[in-house]
Amino acid sequence: MAPIIKSKEEREKIRETGRIVADVLAELRTAVHPGMLTSELDRIGAEALQRRGAKSSSLGYHGYPKSLCTSINDEVVHGIPGDRVLKEGDIVSIDFAASYNGWHADSAITVPVGTVSPEVQRLLKVTEDSLYRGIAAARAGNRTTDISRSIQQYVEAAGFSVVRQYGGHGVGRSMHEDPQVLNYIEKGYPSYTLKPGMVIAIEPMVIMGAKETRILADDWTVATVDGSYSAHFEHTVAITEGDAEILTMP
Repeated sequence: MAPIIKSKEEREKIRETGRIVADVLAELRTAVHPGMLTSELDRIGAEALQRRGAKSSSLGYHGYPKSLCTSINDEVVHGIPGDRVLKEGDIVSIDFAASYNGWHADSAITVPVGTVSPEVQRLLKVTEDSLYRGIAAARAGNRTTDISRSIQQYVEAAGFSVVRQYGGHGVGRSMHEDPQVLNYIEKGYPSYTLKPGMVIAIEPMVIMGAKETRILADDWTVATVDGSYSAHFEHTVAITEGDAEILTMP
């Protein structure tokens, strides 16, 4: 299917949702501390959405049981909040999508729990910087592969690996729309020309060690095969005539 072009009014509705997502993520970032349960993050997120009249995009999505995802240390994505206790030196990736008045927005951050090692700090910085490299490449006339290449080259030059099985995507009336936006170059994979009005989520997932991942026994949580730490940052952006506009900003 071809990517859906949104009108200016539709993009503004997604921006409205994006501000809610950004505000709630800021609240969650502040809440992270050693000794808390990941279920507490889910409760905070759910209550914050309810106060704003918005809904979680992930709750019930293909049976997913919570309002957001919390992935710790070697967990890459789709970690389910529960009785896991955050410890000093951990990192937790919070992937959070919401819908408001029928329009979705999606964003993710990775947060250090207390003090983390310098190499883990570098992982977080490289991953977040790679997100903004991808956003800088998200210009009308470029292709989705230009985003992919920008992220992959930056991450691999830093000595880290890009996750292969998961990537970015279109956003709008649904949380996941076409096109898929890979974080690496895959020969023969569809590449789309970026056009004003497209809205996409760009979300590099980066591993300190090897790129291979596995799905855990809960059938949701994705973890690294070698046990190395992973980070995840994401923004929903709109393609314009100039620079991409980040829609998931406070």
